[in-house]
Amino acid sequence: METEWIWLLLGLPIAFILGWLASRLDWRQMRIVQRSAPRAYFQGLTYLLNEQQDQAIDVFVQAVQSDPDTVELHFALGSLFRRRGEYDRAVRVHQHLLARADLSGLDRARAQWELAQDFMKAGLLDRAEASLQQLEGTSLESQAQTALLYIYERTHDWPQALALTSRMTGEAAQAHGAGKQMHYLCEQANDAMRQQDFERATSLLDQARACDSSGVRPGIEQVRLLLAQGQYRQAVQWALALSEQLPQTMPLLAGMWGDRVFETLQGDQALLQQVHTALRVHYENESSLDVLLALVAIEHQMGLPRAGHWYAEHIRKHPSLVAAAHWMELEQQQDAAIAKSLDKAMQPLLNYRCLHCGFEARSYFWQCPGCQSWESFPTKRVEELQA
Repeated sequence: METEWIWLLLGLPIAFILGWLASRLDWRQMRIVQRSAPRAYFQGLTYLLNEQQDQAIDVFVQAVQSDPDTVELHFALGSLFRRRGEYDRAVRVHQHLLARADLSGLDRARAQWELAQDFMKAGLLDRAEASLQQLEGTSLESQAQTALLYIYERTHDWPQALALTSRMTGEAAQAHGAGKQMHYLCEQANDAMRQQDFERATSLLDQARACDSSGVRPGIEQVRLLLAQGQYRQAVQWALALSEQLPQTMPLLAGMWGDRVFETLQGDQALLQQVHTALRVHYENESSLDVLLALVAIEHQMGLPRAGHWYAEHIRKHPSLVAAAHWMELEQQQDAAIAKSLDKAMQPLLNYRCLHCGFEARSYFWQCPGCQSWESFPTKRVEELQA
Protein backbone atom coordinates (compact mmCIF):
# COMPACT_ATOMS: atom_id res chain seq x y z
CA MET A 1 0.00 0.00 0.00
CA GLU A 2 2.82 2.36 0.87
CA THR A 3 4.46 1.62 -2.48
CA GLU A 4 1.25 2.58 -4.34
CA TRP A 5 1.16 5.95 -2.57
CA ILE A 6 4.76 6.59 -3.54
CA TRP A 7 3.98 5.91 -7.24
CA LEU A 8 0.89 8.10 -7.03
CA LEU A 9 2.84 11.01 -5.54
CA LEU A 10 5.52 10.66 -8.22
CA GLY A 11 2.96 10.33 -11.05
CA LEU A 12 0.96 13.47 -10.30
CA PRO A 13 3.79 15.95 -10.98
CA ILE A 14 4.80 14.05 -14.12
CA ALA A 15 1.21 14.08 -15.41
CA PHE A 16 0.96 17.79 -14.64
CA ILE A 17 4.17 18.53 -16.55
CA LEU A 18 3.08 16.44 -19.55
CA GLY A 19 -0.33 18.13 -19.59
CA TRP A 20 1.27 21.55 -19.43
CA LEU A 21 3.59 20.69 -22.34
CA ALA A 22 0.68 19.34 -24.36
CA SER A 23 -1.35 22.48 -23.79
CA ARG A 24 1.60 24.62 -24.91
CA LEU A 25 2.03 22.55 -28.05
CA ASP A 26 -1.71 22.75 -28.82
CA TRP A 27 -1.64 26.51 -28.33
CA ARG A 28 1.33 26.89 -30.68
CA GLN A 29 -0.31 24.66 -33.26
CA MET A 30 -3.49 26.70 -33.04
CA ARG A 31 -1.51 29.89 -33.58
CA ILE A 32 0.16 28.36 -36.64
CA VAL A 33 -3.23 27.38 -38.05
CA GLN A 34 -4.62 30.82 -37.34
CA ARG A 35 -1.62 32.39 -39.04
CA SER A 36 -1.77 30.18 -42.15
CA ALA A 37 -5.55 30.45 -42.47
CA PRO A 38 -6.66 33.78 -40.94
CA ARG A 39 -10.27 34.77 -40.61
CA ALA A 40 -9.97 37.06 -43.62
CA TYR A 41 -9.10 34.07 -45.78
CA PHE A 42 -12.38 32.34 -44.98
CA GLN A 43 -14.27 35.59 -45.35
CA GLY A 44 -12.76 36.03 -48.80
CA LEU A 45 -13.70 32.47 -49.73
CA THR A 46 -17.27 33.17 -48.68
CA TYR A 47 -17.40 36.13 -51.04
CA LEU A 48 -15.98 33.98 -53.81
CA LEU A 49 -18.59 31.29 -53.28
CA ASN A 50 -21.23 34.01 -53.54
CA GLU A 51 -19.56 35.26 -56.75
CA GLN A 52 -18.75 38.60 -55.12
CA GLN A 53 -15.26 39.05 -56.56
CA ASP A 54 -14.90 42.76 -55.75
CA GLN A 55 -15.56 42.18 -52.04
CA ALA A 56 -13.25 39.15 -52.04
CA ILE A 57 -10.41 41.20 -53.52
CA ASP A 58 -10.90 43.96 -50.93
CA VAL A 59 -10.70 41.42 -48.11
CA PHE A 60 -7.64 39.65 -49.54
CA VAL A 61 -5.78 42.91 -50.20
CA GLN A 62 -6.39 44.04 -46.63
CA ALA A 63 -5.26 40.66 -45.26
CA VAL A 64 -2.07 40.63 -47.34
CA GLN A 65 -1.21 44.16 -46.22
CA SER A 66 -1.67 43.25 -42.56
CA ASP A 67 0.13 39.90 -42.90
CA PRO A 68 2.45 39.93 -45.96
CA ASP A 69 3.87 36.49 -45.15
CA THR A 70 0.60 34.68 -45.90
CA VAL A 71 1.41 32.63 -48.99
CA GLU A 72 -2.04 31.26 -49.74
CA LEU A 73 -3.57 34.72 -49.68
CA HIS A 74 -1.06 35.85 -52.28
CA PHE A 75 -2.04 32.97 -54.53
CA ALA A 76 -5.75 33.66 -54.06
CA LEU A 77 -5.29 37.37 -54.72
CA GLY A 78 -3.15 36.82 -57.81
CA SER A 79 -5.70 34.38 -59.23
CA LEU A 80 -8.52 36.86 -58.67
CA PHE A 81 -6.63 39.66 -60.39
CA ARG A 82 -5.97 37.43 -63.38
CA ARG A 83 -9.60 36.34 -63.64
CA ARG A 84 -10.63 40.00 -63.68
CA GLY A 85 -8.16 40.80 -66.44
CA GLU A 86 -5.91 42.87 -64.15
CA TYR A 87 -2.80 41.08 -65.37
CA ASP A 88 -0.28 43.70 -64.23
CA ARG A 89 -1.50 43.41 -60.64
CA ALA A 90 -1.49 39.61 -60.83
CA VAL A 91 2.11 39.73 -62.08
CA ARG A 92 3.17 41.97 -59.18
CA VAL A 93 1.60 39.62 -56.63
CA HIS A 94 3.35 36.55 -58.01
CA GLN A 95 6.66 38.37 -58.49
CA HIS A 96 6.46 39.47 -54.86
CA LEU A 97 6.07 35.83 -53.84
CA LEU A 98 9.07 34.76 -55.93
CA ALA A 99 11.19 37.47 -54.30
CA ARG A 100 10.75 35.86 -50.88
CA ALA A 101 13.80 33.95 -49.68
CA ASP A 102 11.79 31.75 -47.29
CA LEU A 103 9.45 30.35 -49.94
CA SER A 104 9.43 26.56 -50.14
CA GLY A 105 10.48 24.84 -53.35
CA LEU A 106 6.93 23.66 -54.02
CA ASP A 107 5.44 27.12 -53.51
CA ARG A 108 8.20 28.71 -55.60
CA ALA A 109 7.38 26.43 -58.52
CA ARG A 110 3.70 27.16 -58.05
CA ALA A 111 4.32 30.92 -58.05
CA GLN A 112 6.44 30.59 -61.18
CA TRP A 113 3.62 28.69 -62.88
CA GLU A 114 1.05 31.30 -61.86
CA LEU A 115 3.31 34.07 -63.16
CA ALA A 116 3.57 32.28 -66.49
CA GLN A 117 -0.24 32.07 -66.63
CA ASP A 118 -0.44 35.82 -66.01
CA PHE A 119 1.87 36.50 -68.96
CA MET A 120 0.02 34.07 -71.22
CA LYS A 121 -3.35 35.65 -70.45
CA ALA A 122 -1.83 39.07 -71.12
CA GLY A 123 -0.51 37.87 -74.48
CA LEU A 124 3.13 38.31 -73.44
CA LEU A 125 4.19 34.94 -74.81
CA ASP A 126 7.94 35.62 -74.74
CA ARG A 127 7.82 36.39 -71.01
CA ALA A 128 5.52 33.42 -70.41
CA GLU A 129 8.05 31.21 -72.20
CA ALA A 130 10.87 32.47 -69.98
CA SER A 131 8.82 31.79 -66.83
CA LEU A 132 7.84 28.30 -67.95
CA GLN A 133 11.43 27.40 -68.74
CA GLN A 134 12.25 28.08 -65.07
CA LEU A 135 10.08 25.10 -64.12
CA GLU A 136 12.40 22.53 -65.66
CA GLY A 137 13.28 19.91 -63.07
CA THR A 138 10.35 20.81 -60.78
CA SER A 139 7.13 18.97 -60.00
CA LEU A 140 5.37 21.20 -62.54
CA GLU A 141 7.75 20.47 -65.41
CA SER A 142 5.27 18.33 -67.34
CA GLN A 143 2.47 20.89 -67.39
CA ALA A 144 5.01 23.63 -68.10
CA GLN A 145 6.14 21.69 -71.17
CA THR A 146 2.55 21.41 -72.37
CA ALA A 147 2.13 25.18 -71.97
CA LEU A 148 5.41 25.80 -73.80
CA LEU A 149 4.21 23.59 -76.63
CA TYR A 150 1.06 25.72 -76.86
CA ILE A 151 3.24 28.83 -77.21
CA TYR A 152 5.48 27.30 -79.87
CA GLU A 153 2.48 26.12 -81.88
CA ARG A 154 0.77 29.50 -81.54
CA THR A 155 3.87 31.31 -82.78
CA HIS A 156 4.61 28.65 -85.43
CA ASP A 157 8.03 28.00 -83.93
CA TRP A 158 8.07 24.46 -85.30
CA PRO A 159 11.77 23.68 -84.64
CA GLN A 160 11.31 24.55 -80.95
CA ALA A 161 8.12 22.49 -80.77
CA LEU A 162 9.90 19.52 -82.33
CA ALA A 163 12.85 19.81 -79.95
CA LEU A 164 10.54 20.06 -76.94
CA THR A 165 8.50 16.96 -77.82
CA SER A 166 11.75 15.06 -78.29
CA ARG A 167 12.66 15.82 -74.65
CA MET A 168 9.28 14.85 -73.21
CA THR A 169 8.86 11.66 -71.20
CA GLY A 170 6.02 9.64 -69.68
CA GLU A 171 2.43 10.75 -70.28
CA ALA A 172 3.50 14.00 -71.94
CA ALA A 173 5.50 12.07 -74.53
CA GLN A 174 2.49 9.84 -75.24
CA ALA A 175 0.17 12.82 -75.62
CA HIS A 176 2.53 14.85 -77.82
CA GLY A 177 4.64 12.17 -79.48
CA ALA A 178 5.23 10.97 -83.02
CA GLY A 179 1.95 12.30 -84.44
CA LYS A 180 2.71 15.90 -83.54
CA GLN A 181 6.36 15.58 -84.50
CA MET A 182 5.22 14.48 -87.95
CA HIS A 183 3.10 17.62 -88.25
CA TYR A 184 5.94 19.86 -87.06
CA LEU A 185 8.23 18.44 -89.75
CA CYS A 186 5.53 18.91 -92.40
CA GLU A 187 5.00 22.52 -91.29
CA GLN A 188 8.72 23.16 -91.69
CA ALA A 189 8.57 21.52 -95.12
CA ASN A 190 5.78 23.92 -96.11
CA ASP A 191 7.91 26.86 -94.96
CA ALA A 192 10.77 25.54 -97.10
CA MET A 193 8.44 25.22 -100.11
CA ARG A 194 7.36 28.84 -99.74
CA GLN A 195 11.05 29.79 -99.82
CA GLN A 196 11.51 27.48 -102.84
CA ASP A 197 14.05 25.44 -100.88
CA PHE A 198 12.80 22.20 -102.39
CA GLU A 199 15.79 20.12 -101.33
CA ARG A 200 15.22 20.94 -97.67
CA ALA A 201 11.48 20.36 -98.05
CA THR A 202 12.17 16.89 -99.48
CA SER A 203 14.46 16.04 -96.57
CA LEU A 204 11.90 17.21 -93.99
CA LEU A 205 9.12 15.16 -95.59
CA ASP A 206 11.36 12.09 -95.55
CA GLN A 207 11.86 12.66 -91.81
CA ALA A 208 8.12 13.10 -91.32
CA ARG A 209 7.37 9.77 -92.99
CA ALA A 210 10.01 8.05 -90.85
CA CYS A 211 8.59 9.70 -87.73
CA ASP A 212 5.02 8.42 -88.21
CA SER A 213 4.56 5.85 -90.94
CA SER A 214 0.78 5.78 -90.39
CA GLY A 215 0.33 9.51 -90.97
CA VAL A 216 -1.39 10.59 -94.19
CA ARG A 217 -0.04 14.13 -94.28
CA PRO A 218 3.54 13.55 -95.52
CA GLY A 219 2.24 11.88 -98.68
CA ILE A 220 -0.16 14.74 -99.39
CA GLU A 221 2.60 17.29 -98.79
CA GLN A 222 4.82 15.34 -101.18
CA VAL A 223 2.22 15.85 -103.92
CA ARG A 224 2.13 19.55 -103.07
CA LEU A 225 5.93 19.69 -103.30
CA LEU A 226 5.97 18.05 -106.74
CA LEU A 227 3.29 20.46 -107.96
CA ALA A 228 5.31 23.41 -106.63
CA GLN A 229 8.28 22.16 -108.65
CA GLY A 230 6.14 21.87 -111.78
CA GLN A 231 6.50 18.09 -111.84
CA TYR A 232 2.84 17.51 -112.67
CA ARG A 233 3.07 13.97 -113.99
CA GLN A 234 5.08 12.81 -110.97
CA ALA A 235 2.60 14.59 -108.69
CA VAL A 236 -0.36 12.81 -110.30
CA GLN A 237 1.38 9.43 -110.19
CA TRP A 238 2.21 9.94 -106.51
CA ALA A 239 -1.37 11.00 -105.80
CA LEU A 240 -2.83 7.96 -107.56
CA ALA A 241 -0.64 5.61 -105.54
CA LEU A 242 -1.47 7.42 -102.31
CA SER A 243 -5.23 7.47 -102.90
CA GLU A 244 -5.21 3.77 -103.73
CA GLN A 245 -3.44 3.03 -100.45
CA LEU A 246 -5.38 5.62 -98.41
CA PRO A 247 -8.74 6.40 -100.11
CA GLN A 248 -9.57 9.06 -97.49
CA THR A 249 -6.91 11.31 -99.03
CA MET A 250 -8.65 11.56 -102.43
CA PRO A 251 -10.85 14.63 -101.65
CA LEU A 252 -7.80 16.68 -100.64
CA LEU A 253 -5.75 15.42 -103.58
CA ALA A 254 -8.57 16.11 -106.06
CA GLY A 255 -8.85 19.66 -104.76
CA MET A 256 -5.16 20.21 -105.60
CA TRP A 257 -5.57 19.32 -109.29
CA GLY A 258 -6.43 22.24 -111.52
CA ASP A 259 -6.82 22.86 -115.23
CA ARG A 260 -3.07 23.31 -115.57
CA VAL A 261 -2.44 19.77 -114.33
CA PHE A 262 -5.07 18.28 -116.64
CA GLU A 263 -3.69 20.27 -119.59
CA THR A 264 -0.25 18.83 -118.88
CA LEU A 265 -1.66 15.31 -118.96
CA GLN A 266 -3.13 15.77 -122.45
CA GLY A 267 -0.03 14.22 -123.97
CA ASP A 268 -0.33 11.15 -121.76
CA GLN A 269 -3.75 9.66 -122.42
CA ALA A 270 -3.01 6.53 -120.40
CA LEU A 271 -2.26 8.54 -117.25
CA LEU A 272 -5.22 10.84 -117.93
CA GLN A 273 -7.47 7.80 -118.13
CA GLN A 274 -6.03 6.47 -114.86
CA VAL A 275 -6.91 9.71 -113.14
CA HIS A 276 -10.40 9.69 -114.63
CA THR A 277 -11.02 6.13 -113.49
CA ALA A 278 -9.71 6.80 -109.97
CA LEU A 279 -11.93 9.88 -109.60
CA ARG A 280 -15.01 8.11 -110.96
CA VAL A 281 -14.59 5.04 -108.73
CA HIS A 282 -14.03 7.17 -105.63
CA TYR A 283 -17.00 9.43 -106.40
CA GLU A 284 -19.31 6.48 -106.94
CA ASN A 285 -18.29 5.16 -103.51
CA GLU A 286 -18.14 8.40 -101.51
CA SER A 287 -19.94 11.21 -103.46
CA SER A 288 -17.33 13.77 -102.40
CA LEU A 289 -17.85 17.32 -103.68
CA ASP A 290 -14.14 17.86 -104.35
CA VAL A 291 -13.94 14.61 -106.30
CA LEU A 292 -17.12 15.56 -108.21
CA LEU A 293 -15.65 18.92 -109.26
CA ALA A 294 -12.39 17.28 -110.34
CA LEU A 295 -14.25 14.53 -112.22
CA VAL A 296 -16.30 17.05 -114.22
CA ALA A 297 -13.18 19.14 -114.89
CA ILE A 298 -11.21 16.20 -116.28
CA GLU A 299 -14.12 14.99 -118.45
CA HIS A 300 -14.53 18.52 -119.78
CA GLN A 301 -10.78 18.58 -120.51
CA MET A 302 -11.05 15.21 -122.26
CA GLY A 303 -13.85 16.59 -124.43
CA LEU A 304 -16.47 14.14 -123.21
CA PRO A 305 -19.90 15.44 -124.29
CA ARG A 306 -21.84 14.68 -121.10
CA ALA A 307 -19.42 15.91 -118.41
CA GLY A 308 -22.19 17.94 -116.77
CA HIS A 309 -24.43 14.92 -116.22
CA TRP A 310 -22.45 14.18 -113.06
CA TYR A 311 -23.86 17.37 -111.52
CA ALA A 312 -27.41 16.36 -112.43
CA GLU A 313 -26.93 12.89 -110.94
CA HIS A 314 -25.42 14.36 -107.78
CA ILE A 315 -28.32 16.79 -107.30
CA ARG A 316 -30.87 13.98 -107.65
CA LYS A 317 -29.17 11.93 -104.91
CA HIS A 318 -27.76 14.73 -102.74
CA PRO A 319 -29.52 18.11 -103.04
CA SER A 320 -26.63 20.53 -103.46
CA LEU A 321 -26.47 24.26 -104.11
CA VAL A 322 -22.77 23.90 -104.97
CA ALA A 323 -23.43 21.28 -107.64
CA ALA A 324 -26.41 23.25 -108.99
CA ALA A 325 -24.37 26.44 -109.31
CA HIS A 326 -21.53 24.66 -111.12
CA TRP A 327 -23.96 22.81 -113.37
CA MET A 328 -25.70 26.00 -114.44
CA GLU A 329 -22.35 27.67 -115.04
CA LEU A 330 -21.15 24.75 -117.15
CA GLU A 331 -24.34 24.65 -119.20
CA GLN A 332 -24.45 28.47 -119.44
CA GLN A 333 -28.07 28.50 -118.30
CA GLN A 334 -27.99 31.70 -116.22
CA ASP A 335 -27.45 35.41 -116.63
CA ALA A 336 -24.72 37.36 -114.84
CA ALA A 337 -26.93 38.54 -111.96
CA ILE A 338 -28.13 35.03 -111.16
CA ALA A 339 -24.59 33.68 -111.41
CA LYS A 340 -23.36 36.29 -108.96
CA SER A 341 -26.13 35.53 -106.46
CA LEU A 342 -25.57 31.79 -106.68
CA ASP A 343 -21.84 32.19 -106.23
CA LYS A 344 -22.38 34.35 -103.13
CA ALA A 345 -24.75 31.78 -101.62
CA MET A 346 -22.41 28.92 -102.50
CA GLN A 347 -19.16 30.24 -101.02
CA PRO A 348 -19.90 29.55 -97.30
CA LEU A 349 -20.92 26.00 -98.21
CA LEU A 350 -17.44 25.34 -99.63
CA ASN A 351 -15.77 26.01 -96.28
CA TYR A 352 -14.17 23.39 -94.08
CA ARG A 353 -15.29 23.29 -90.43
CA CYS A 354 -13.43 22.26 -87.28
CA LEU A 355 -15.32 19.55 -85.41
CA HIS A 356 -13.99 20.79 -82.06
CA CYS A 357 -14.75 24.52 -82.08
CA GLY A 358 -16.73 25.14 -85.29
CA PHE A 359 -14.10 27.41 -86.87
CA GLU A 360 -14.64 27.66 -90.64
CA ALA A 361 -12.17 28.37 -93.43
CA ARG A 362 -12.05 27.99 -97.19
CA SER A 363 -8.65 26.31 -96.98
CA TYR A 364 -8.02 22.98 -95.30
CA PHE A 365 -6.00 23.22 -92.07
CA TRP A 366 -4.18 20.40 -90.37
CA GLN A 367 -4.27 22.44 -87.17
CA CYS A 368 -7.33 24.54 -86.40
CA PRO A 369 -6.43 28.27 -86.18
CA GLY A 370 -9.20 28.69 -83.64
CA CYS A 371 -8.67 25.99 -81.01
CA GLN A 372 -5.28 24.62 -82.16
CA SER A 373 -6.59 21.05 -82.37
CA TRP A 374 -4.74 18.82 -84.81
CA GLU A 375 -6.58 16.94 -87.57
CA SER A 376 -9.95 18.28 -86.42
CA PHE A 377 -11.08 19.26 -89.95
CA PRO A 378 -12.91 16.55 -91.91
CA THR A 379 -12.14 16.43 -95.62
CA LYS A 380 -15.81 17.20 -96.30
CA ARG A 381 -17.09 20.69 -97.07
CA VAL A 382 -19.73 22.39 -94.91
CA GLU A 383 -22.50 21.51 -97.38
CA GLU A 384 -21.59 17.82 -97.08
CA LEU A 385 -21.51 18.02 -93.28
CA GLN A 386 -24.99 19.55 -93.26
CA ALA A 387 -26.45 16.88 -95.54
